[in-house]
Amino acid sequence: MKYALASALVLQSTVVLGNLLPVHFKAPTAQHFLDIVRNDTYDFGCRPNAKATDDGKFTLHALLTEDQIAYLSKEYENVADITIHRLDITKRAATAPIGTGDRFQAGAVTPSGLGTKASGSTISSIMNVKEIGSAVQGLVSAYGVGTVTLPYKTFNGATQTAAYVGAGTDKSQYRLYFSAGMHARERGGPDQIIYWVSDLLAASKAGTGLTYGKKTYTNAQVKSVLAAGIVFFPLVNPDGVTYDQSSGSLWRKNRNTKSGSSGSSIGVDINRNFDFLWNFRKYFDPSEAPASTSPSSETFYGSAAASESETKNHVSVYDSFPKIRWFMDIHSATGDILYNWGDDELQSTSTTMNFLNAAYDGKRGALGDTAYKEYMPAADATNIKSVAAKTATAMKAVGGRSYTSMQSVGLYATSGASDDYAFSRYWAKPGANKVHGFTMEFGYSTNFYPTLSEFNQNILDTNAGFMDWSLAAIAVGLD
Repeated sequence: MKYALASALVLQSTVVLGNLLPVHFKAPTAQHFLDIVRNDTYDFGCRPNAKATDDGKFTLHALLTEDQIAYLSKEYENVADITIHRLDITKRAATAPIGTGDRFQAGAVTPSGLGTKASGSTISSIMNVKEIGSAVQGLVSAYGVGTVTLPYKTFNGATQTAAYVGAGTDKSQYRLYFSAGMHARERGGPDQIIYWVSDLLAASKAGTGLTYGKKTYTNAQVKSVLAAGIVFFPLVNPDGVTYDQSSGSLWRKNRNTKSGSSGSSIGVDINRNFDFLWNFRKYFDPSEAPASTSPSSETFYGSAAASESETKNHVSVYDSFPKIRWFMDIHSATGDILYNWGDDELQSTSTTMNFLNAAYDGKRGALGDTAYKEYMPAADATNIKSVAAKTATAMKAVGGRSYTSMQSVGLYATSGASDDYAFSRYWAKPGANKVHGFTMEFGYSTNFYPTLSEFNQNILDTNAGFMDWSLAAIAVGLD
């Protein structure tokens, strides 16, 4: 059913970033948005997410062009089920600056996070791409952090590096895997993971704990998290981040030009490129659009599953560290902790109703039906829901921001995502370890360029989230 959109635009002067305007839709139910989110030409941030409001309705945030807003208002002007409102950001403070030069001096200076500093301390700018690599080298120099040069160069020729710390030199002893910077415009993710690791190492060395806002952690907890073995891939999409930081264009994808050489046709959405139900036209209900075949779409899935070097490098980490059990991909911006599955609602009764069973091809992704729901063992479902809830609670406790834990499928299904790929490997790849996959969406809806104050608050929120997520995972089990 198509729901109507009232011509109720709030006419306000608006700051334009990359010709995209932040807006929100409002409707009586989340289901009212389904036809809108199935249109793969609209930009819903990291993924569409309907949020309940105090007046009993729901909002859906998006980034749209003037032409898209005009089209939607004309298309649905006669019925008032849905309204669309521009977000007035004219009074918003300037976005956090990007660092210039190299504050870590090619690894000679060690990064220092907020958890080991006095309350009220701040970090002055977001790391540029060079500084992200230099900060990792600073951890290598100061603490002996190990690094792995990943096997594939990006489209623009960048060499990528993952790092590991806490469980010694035996890579089979590492259980926790974090990645960030997959979507270029989601600023601050790489900083968060690097500063958190630096906090852990500094506190472990000094015999102290950590403090993030109103959340505190003991030295024993710090050492417990390190002992679990942490692998981190802080910058999955260096080409995209380089472009976004230089252009301020809200760029999301990588910079591969093989499918398109200009404008929005450049690039692949890395988080729709993993080998999990990638060929969505085969696997999903034809009414659903979990990704896009159009190079101009923000969710363009690429030319093949794992076609991108960044995706291949991300996957290679599992081969280097074969006993990883828990995975967290860091994104923005909705304020959610997401857990498997993302292709459909989960169920724990029918083992044959699973992503490998061709009998269900063409039936996945339609939410609320009985034709298909993705299988997960009941114990796994209980455990991951608990870990996600504890993470969201910790993040809220830091400074009072609202965070929610929920299944990744959310308002609509996704395909080819990193968190689902992580979990799917256990069934799809013989001998692969079971990995529970999560996505952390820090910050607020479509707020990809935080102010300096928000950037620092994001560090506090996420770092507490990393701590409680790790501690909860350890409590569930690492083997």
